[in-house]
Amino acid sequence: MDTELQKLVESGKLTSKAAEQLEKLKPGTFCLHRSWGFGRVAEWNLLLNQIVIDFTGKKSHPMQVQYAAENLTPLGSEHFLARKASDLPSIKKLAAEDPVAVVRSIIESLGDQATAAQIGEWLIGDVFTGAEWKRWWESTKKLLKASGAFSVPAKKTEPIQMRAEGISHADELIAAFHKARQPKEQIIATEQIIKFHQQFKEPEKQLQPIIATIENMAARNQKMHPQLAFELIIARDDLLERVPQLHTTHIGLTLSKLINDEEKRLLSILPKLTAAKEKKVLQALPSALGQRWTERALQLLQGSHGRMVAQIARILGETGQQGELRLVLEHSIREHSATSEMLAWLCTEREGWSELITPELLGAILAALEREQHGAPGRASKLHRAFVEDRQLLGQMLANTDIGIARDAVRRLQLSPLFDELTKRSLLARIIRIHPELETMITPRKTQS
Repeated sequence: MDTELQKLVESGKLTSKAAEQLEKLKPGTFCLHRSWGFGRVAEWNLLLNQIVIDFTGKKSHPMQVQYAAENLTPLGSEHFLARKASDLPSIKKLAAEDPVAVVRSIIESLGDQATAAQIGEWLIGDVFTGAEWKRWWESTKKLLKASGAFSVPAKKTEPIQMRAEGISHADELIAAFHKARQPKEQIIATEQIIKFHQQFKEPEKQLQPIIATIENMAARNQKMHPQLAFELIIARDDLLERVPQLHTTHIGLTLSKLINDEEKRLLSILPKLTAAKEKKVLQALPSALGQRWTERALQLLQGSHGRMVAQIARILGETGQQGELRLVLEHSIREHSATSEMLAWLCTEREGWSELITPELLGAILAALEREQHGAPGRASKLHRAFVEDRQLLGQMLANTDIGIARDAVRRLQLSPLFDELTKRSLLARIIRIHPELETMITPRKTQS
């Protein structure tokens, strides 16, 4: 033991255990503090019972020797932070030439596991800028997975771990699929297989059993959980498309067949799918339903959420059914039966539907907003925001209309409970801008005395 430390122990100013710890914290060595982070021991001043630490953000910080011994963790020269502090250019070079080695060093320094955030914290600022780190990490993750020596979780918050024995990423993906017990878990596992399908060297041997499992699960879930059947079949089709060596083992189980079987339940099934999968089902409607598809699409249009309305309208347009769509829109506007989702979509896409931007549309919008307020008071819907925030919309509805109709619109807005006074004044001002002769309805002229 250092003679000066021995004297402190003998004088009772330092415990033997603390002295042993301080032996590892001689000047020039590196350490960690749970609050101040990484530092280098600058000097000992044992006459004052202190050692001085250069922390990253706290230079020349004195600490009592007993406290330092109890609260500092000595770092060996092989620790990543010590290596970085001693020879930053070498670490930068290693990060460029062997990213996996850098990650391995960091993980070993953190106790054999580390999250992406922890790895980034040790590299951003001196090794990489923030933008450089993002690019480097995206490419490095692929190398880690391909190496087979690391377990790289799908969730960013979960730690990356080193394996005792290497396993290929492809084998890891297959193991994750077989480990999944619920259809949702299997769908997630399948999507990962699809994402990394090029890593499978023997796809027929490795993935054909997975195709069979997916199809069996889809058939089993169709009656009770049809949305899962759709998700499984869409995932299967994606995998078959990317890996031509694979083939279906259930000839009759196709997306078109599923749509036909579940046609009457589509309205409840589609909202449960992700946007991408919902789009695939909607795009398959024409071929699956034949001549019935237009009628079914128009029915879906009137009972769907906003995302689906936009998809259906686009598909109808692409297949030459815009006339049928216009008739449905005209009828629902005239009858005040158009849903808020339909009207919000029409307001957003009105450039291609100028003939429908009329005073009748105003009536349909107010009727839809009244239904919304009755069903969910206090909530501002997408339609409400579109009507209030689009400063051109109301004027376009009334631009070429008779003064009497515009006057009726003013009265209806004045009496409407849908808007607060400030919003109401803003809406009325938009009408006055088009029909200035109606200003007296809002600000009556003062009578002369």
